[in-house]
Amino acid sequence: MTTTVEKTDSGFSDSRKTVLDETGNLLNSVDADQWNRAGAVVLGARSVFVIGNGRSGLAIQMAAMRLMHLGLPTHVAGEVTAPAIDSGDVLIAVSGSGTTASVVGAAETAKKVGASVIAVTTNWESKLAQLGDAVLILPAADKQDHSGSVTKQYAGSLFEQSVLLAFDALFEALRSNSDQTPEELWKRHANIG
Repeated sequence: MTTTVEKTDSGFSDSRKTVLDETGNLLNSVDADQWNRAGAVVLGARSVFVIGNGRSGLAIQMAAMRLMHLGLPTHVAGEVTAPAIDSGDVLIAVSGSGTTASVVGAAETAKKVGASVIAVTTNWESKLAQLGDAVLILPAADKQDHSGSVTKQYAGSLFEQSVLLAFDALFEALRSNSDQTPEELWKRHANIG
């Protein structure tokens, strides 16, 4: 029993260090000016829409919640209450590979109606990046890259973690530059359900 606990403890400690080091290194490598420009696009939009699949989708939904806390009209694409996207809106489209069909399709629709697209991906050359008015590269491994050359973590974990942390950092930047108090933001927090 003691041997198992020691192995589990050591394994967790090593893995925690990997996650913290990799996300820290990745976030320190992104272009802060690009993220600031994306923040200005978000603030200038009539409404903000987000889309992503799987864990990437969950991470961008967490970002959507924070944007809603700022008082921005924010919608998760595909939810039954999400309205049509239109000119003056922005779509934040997240796909590590930049090839996820539903995400690329949403970006194409957004462009057709005159909305802006913020593409968040690992791949500059992807279809999603080509559709982006702003492209935010998170240089993590694609989930199909099992080489271990970019990350020791499984599949798209580093990308998904970085989506969450980068958008939390963007939210903090937008919040700190607003005149809203934490109490004002808290009034928008869900109070039913």
